[in-house]
Amino acid sequence: MFGYVEPDKPELKMREYDVFRGYYCSLCKTLGRRYGQVSRLTLNYDLAFLYVLLDSMSSIPIGGKRQRCIAHPLKKRFIIFSNKFAEYTSDMNIILMYYNLMDKWTDEKNVMGGTGALTLKKAFKKAKKKHPEKCAEIENHLKALSDLEKQGCDSVDEVADEFAAIMREIFECKCIDDENDRKALGWMGYNLGRWIYILDAYDDIEKDVKYNSFNPLISQYGFKGDDINSFKESIREKVNFTLTYTLSEVEKAYSLLTIEKNKGILDNILYSGLIVKTDKVLQERGIKNEKESL
Repeated sequence: MFGYVEPDKPELKMREYDVFRGYYCSLCKTLGRRYGQVSRLTLNYDLAFLYVLLDSMSSIPIGGKRQRCIAHPLKKRFIIFSNKFAEYTSDMNIILMYYNLMDKWTDEKNVMGGTGALTLKKAFKKAKKKHPEKCAEIENHLKALSDLEKQGCDSVDEVADEFAAIMREIFECKCIDDENDRKALGWMGYNLGRWIYILDAYDDIEKDVKYNSFNPLISQYGFKGDDINSFKESIREKVNFTLTYTLSEVEKAYSLLTIEKNKGILDNILYSGLIVKTDKVLQERGIKNEKESL
């Protein structure tokens, strides 16, 4: 479900791309340092975006240096110096990925999910100890989400609301002192979570039909076993309207934030990257068929 929030790379300036990659590599290294090298495999664009966003609300200038890493040993890359935002985001990355893997194991008996969750269990316990209240809130919403899915809920809005609430909890970082900024971050996280959940549901229609898995779009719009492509075409405009409205709320929240740096990168992701990703998925050139690397 994760990995949809990414930049529109062709539209990024070369320096901006270098800086964004510097944040990504910084978060990757922070994960390795705090939770072991295996944890670095769990990193995704969504959490890298959160790291960039949180650090962009600080007036402290960007600092970093060129260095090698395990993934790219031959050529030095610019890597941002780790800070409290990298540490917070690495904690949230571990927490989200553990719950995601456990969900796959519990609901689907997915062996990879079970193995992955077992591998991350020690790291998760460490992260949970740092953020017990957030974990409690996330678990409550995951339980509600699981119950709705088991009931075969036919309202995509109702189901998406629970995942959106999880992302709101993740984005409301106490490292940000200003209460208004934290509220705006929460609203941005909520709507990004809603966008991710609905977009992923559309992206998964064929797989969910094949394996008879729950999908709120299938339930709401009543797929009757007819041609899948025709079904997707029949609901595409409605889904696009919902996603477009949700992204407009993301943009409203963003406009309320105090951004001190990296505005070009953030603008690219929020005003272009999310729209490009929406179009790719709705036009069936989505994330399930892509594998990109920084």
